[in-house]
Amino acid sequence: MRIVKSMGGAGKMESIENAEGAGTVKNRRRRGRAGGAGRTGARAAAMLLVFGMAAGMLAGCGKKPAEKIDIAVAALKGPTAIGMIQVMENAENKETANNYNFTIAGTADELTTGIVKGEIPIAAVPCNLASVLYNRTGGAVQIAAINTISVLYIVETGETIQSAEDLKGRTIYSTGKGTTPEYTLNYLLRAAGIDPEKDVTIEYKSEATEVAAIMAESEDAVAMLPQPYVTVAMTQNEKLRIALDVAAEWEKYTDDGSSVVTGVVLVNKAFASENKAALDAFLDEYAASVQYVTENVEDAAKLVEKFDIVKAAVAAKAIPYCNIVFLEGEEMRTKVDGYLKVLFDQQPSSVGGELPGEDFYYSR
Repeated sequence: MRIVKSMGGAGKMESIENAEGAGTVKNRRRRGRAGGAGRTGARAAAMLLVFGMAAGMLAGCGKKPAEKIDIAVAALKGPTAIGMIQVMENAENKETANNYNFTIAGTADELTTGIVKGEIPIAAVPCNLASVLYNRTGGAVQIAAINTISVLYIVETGETIQSAEDLKGRTIYSTGKGTTPEYTLNYLLRAAGIDPEKDVTIEYKSEATEVAAIMAESEDAVAMLPQPYVTVAMTQNEKLRIALDVAAEWEKYTDDGSSVVTGVVLVNKAFASENKAALDAFLDEYAASVQYVTENVEDAAKLVEKFDIVKAAVAAKAIPYCNIVFLEGEEMRTKVDGYLKVLFDQQPSSVGGELPGEDFYYSR
């Protein structure tokens, strides 16, 4: 009876014991065998309750929390890394579901070998690179989420560009000859009824900094630049303004639900299969990080600088225009499918020679 009291049944069991002690010996004898049987039944029930509770406690004590595993995670300097900045901070403080070892690279080439070998099971990379690696590895990788919609913008030192149609007859400075920026711009121009080869002059430069320098010195120029270079260029020339959001223009002309997908979360397929719970936990943390970044720009910008991605002052101005998102499932697939097809139609090698199959898309 004392054990039951200590286990939380004190009120009820203590009252039974006191009731038995309240009567005289004579009264207890008068009850005879009937009273003894009652007491025996009560004691038996109490002991069964004690044993049941003890067994439950022992079973609970035997369960160990899932052990954390070490996971290599990579991203590129720039918007594709900014969305996971809170995960990086939490990992440094050992507050994440697993142990993440982050690598922030300057170029995609620094990551491809590790991804192909399976040494980097999770990476934030350009969308078309994910398709290229899917084809190169025979389908050994897949994408789990979109982390960045287009970071491309049409900027000008004037007020003449209000829609894509207004680009006709203009000289447009850009980067990315023979890569996704060129294919994106060509698609946008054609969608607006403009022939990229006849109706405009496009001058491609090797670096975004070159284009920014041209815009800083020009009184009447148009360019297509990515963030955060747009922000940098605007700090150098107060006359420069954002005329068009390339993703918004793309979505205006398309009816298949696609968009300009800049970055995705790439995962090793074998890792995803063998560590589904760990991957899903990371994706939940990533989604929360994206929400944190978009809702707490100033604080996020400080972390962006802390992890040497870009200076906080630039990040604070650029983040609202980086289209940082976390899209998965069918919405992810719809946006990516149409985008990759546009790239494939212009240059099949830009997506690895073939469009990826259905297994390219991870599903929870």
